[in-house]
Amino acid sequence: MKDIDTRHLSFDEFDELRDPRPATQGFDQVVEAAISRRGFLSGLLAFGSGAAAMGMGTMLSSTSAQAQAAATRFAFKPIGIATDATVHVPEGYSWDILVRWGDKLFSDAVAFDHATGGDAASADRVFGENTDGMEMFTIGSHQVIAVNHEYVNPEINLPHTADGVPASLEDVRKLQNLQGVAVFEVAEGPDGWAPVVDSPFNRRITHLTPMKISGPAAGHDLLKTAADPAGTESLGTFNNCGAGKTPWGTYLTCEENFNGYFGSTNAEIEISPEFKRYGIGAETRYAYEKFDARFDFSQNPNEPNRAGYVVEIDPSDASATPVKRTALGRIKHENAACVIARDGRVVVYMGDDERGEFLYKYVSNGIYVPGGDTSTLLDDGNLFVARFTEDGKGEWLALTPELTGMTQAEICIHTRIAASKVGATTMDRPEWVAVNPVAVEGYCCLTNNSRRGVKPNAGGDETPVGGPNPRAENNYGQIVRWYPENDDHAAVDFDWDLYVMAGNPVVHKDAYAGSGNINEGNMFNSPDGMMFDSTGLVWIQTDGEDSNEGDFAGMGNNQMLAGDPVTGRIERFLTAPVGSEVTGITWSADKRTMFVGIQHPAAPFPDGEGKLARSAIVAIKRDDNAIIG
Repeated sequence: MKDIDTRHLSFDEFDELRDPRPATQGFDQVVEAAISRRGFLSGLLAFGSGAAAMGMGTMLSSTSAQAQAAATRFAFKPIGIATDATVHVPEGYSWDILVRWGDKLFSDAVAFDHATGGDAASADRVFGENTDGMEMFTIGSHQVIAVNHEYVNPEINLPHTADGVPASLEDVRKLQNLQGVAVFEVAEGPDGWAPVVDSPFNRRITHLTPMKISGPAAGHDLLKTAADPAGTESLGTFNNCGAGKTPWGTYLTCEENFNGYFGSTNAEIEISPEFKRYGIGAETRYAYEKFDARFDFSQNPNEPNRAGYVVEIDPSDASATPVKRTALGRIKHENAACVIARDGRVVVYMGDDERGEFLYKYVSNGIYVPGGDTSTLLDDGNLFVARFTEDGKGEWLALTPELTGMTQAEICIHTRIAASKVGATTMDRPEWVAVNPVAVEGYCCLTNNSRRGVKPNAGGDETPVGGPNPRAENNYGQIVRWYPENDDHAAVDFDWDLYVMAGNPVVHKDAYAGSGNINEGNMFNSPDGMMFDSTGLVWIQTDGEDSNEGDFAGMGNNQMLAGDPVTGRIERFLTAPVGSEVTGITWSADKRTMFVGIQHPAAPFPDGEGKLARSAIVAIKRDDNAIIG
């Protein structure tokens, strides 16, 4: 592995290279059984029997009433694919840069320098790297965005190094301060939208920011360190991917591939089964462990257990300490979709973004009362994991000490292990979850899974073809949808179907062509980000293969599409620069501006030839200034 360039590998690819999973035997038999059982490749594109099939049939029906409704719901002319290095939106819409990596949030920061990749001392005073999930908050008359900075691109951020590997503690500190979360006020002026520099709401939360640990795992021996013998305080939040917003106006940032930051200077150290389940190994991509002992688990074996949580941040108070809510479990959190159940309890849906991992939900014991105390609503509750059956039914399995043989704290720290014990359904990389604001239904992007039907997950759970994961070696992805029993998000039982299966109907004529709502004009792969607007349209963002060749011919760059949950219609709204992912979406208070994240673009976006590529948030408006969300 030392001789392989790992800089451009995804976290999953890096984990596979470092710790390859054993292959499941009899792959041909697995696929043959799936075809025989479900007739999936018969050209019918069945999505299972019972409620699932009926739901999909209803969704894809094309009555004149539905067609008429669809025509009024899409206020744009769909665009074609693109393969260039800029952003494209429909005719009648325009976009501009709101903010990009290195832009000042505070006036004492040093202006961005393309030669140095930005000033190391100012790294926590500027907009950070690789924007991801975000939410808009209206605080009095102020509009405040909270946005994640998921990870860094060291070869760009540290251009003075030969290969992007930190050569000093100063290099490590720069990378640590470019990640985490940014909270900053924005305002629209004559020249468009821009950050309000030095606003009292502005703050950067990084790998070094003090955090409080709360919930069932707080104070457990597995969270105690020499620096924090009580196990109730930690430093930093890591690999912040998707996000969420609570009804009481706080921001939920989600720690995803946290394993990539913890390594060992002892290359021969034995890796525990618990660490292996989360992909923690001796070698890392960022080399923190070589210069900062906190990230060397041969010296601090419990530090990795203190990452992998949902962190609650108060955007209205720049001095408030972020809180790691352990009751929501420790997984590779993609995002946290928050909704209120019929009886007032808080429900949080969460995906664990790794091939063959699970879909979760948390249900509070307490009731949300507007204006009341919310401090324990995300600490005191019950964690569940989803099991789907072939007949379009499903249930949420409780992760309790009685059912798992683990203590409640252990369940919160080793959540994946608990979910495996109860027999949850292995999923095709569950990423963003979104809840429809005008119907009681949830959606989850199952991005892709090249190992479906081929290899087990990291815990040894098999990944058979079937249910919401109907294709072996799934490189296109799908979106699963569920309907809680009695229209109650706190219910144990649900029905499910598939809203869409991405695919390529030009290249394939079987299941890999995709579902009936996919055509040559709206093809995409790897649905990742997802958010509903206030009207009930679902916005789908992709993070997949942009080669525009082979199985992906005709798909172009990553993109954002709008979908109608009622008719199933999906249309392309935005294409991103080559090399980038589209991730994160929110709206201004008046819904006349849509903010969208562009992560890890290739040069020359956005500053032109000869400049470093910089992740950014773009502001999109209709030319007539009408509402767009």
